[in-house]
Amino acid sequence: MTLDEDVARSLKEEAARSGRPLKSVVNEALRAGLEARKARPARRYRLKPVSLGGVLPGVDLDQALALADEIEEREIARKLELRK
Repeated sequence: MTLDEDVARSLKEEAARSGRPLKSVVNEALRAGLEARKARPARRYRLKPVSLGGVLPGVDLDQALALADEIEEREIARKLELRK
């Protein structure tokens, strides 16, 4: 196995600092990394809904959606025209 230089350097520094053999430091680091991956269960995502107040009186959602569609179609046509 070949280690990146920075990883090997860090492991050697830890071995020297702790007075333990390099093999022991490497095994401990690998175990800790593998355990950390196992130990972290996926956290459940929670969303708190918030009321936005609903549709205002006099607003027709069908017309609003039709307008949004038309704006989107015009933008697509504009982008296609720029490609020519």
